[in-house]
Amino acid sequence: MALKMIQYGSKEYEQMVALRYQMLRKPLGLVFTEEELGKEKNNVLLGCFDEDELEGCCMLVEANPSEVRLRQMAVLSGLQGKGIGRVLMIFAENVARDRRYKKILMHSRVTSIPFFDKLGYFINGEPFVELTIEHVVMEKEL
Repeated sequence: MALKMIQYGSKEYEQMVALRYQMLRKPLGLVFTEEELGKEKNNVLLGCFDEDELEGCCMLVEANPSEVRLRQMAVLSGLQGKGIGRVLMIFAENVARDRRYKKILMHSRVTSIPFFDKLGYFINGEPFVELTIEHVVMEKEL
């Protein structure tokens, strides 16, 4: 298992877009627009690889100079529950700390609350609907 930053527009980035589409968008009947993907140029793109195959990914997007938002976390179907997400989250937290962020926040699907809770994240606010799915804001001080 190799954790690494992914360069926007690279072969690894194309794998990342494909994984996020497969796991996050396709089940909802949604696609990525060129405009959405274009905005990812300045994000911190992270991946977990087995040899050259992407197994999990996420991105960090600056919310403000002290906070970063975790977005688009996905782990390949069939590999969920095997620790890839946990290792990826620890990597994302370390990258955020290295960049001097003090807090990570995210819009977590309600079904993912137990996963993030185990990693020390807490709910801040009431549930809301985003992309047809119920979410909550979760955050963690770094």
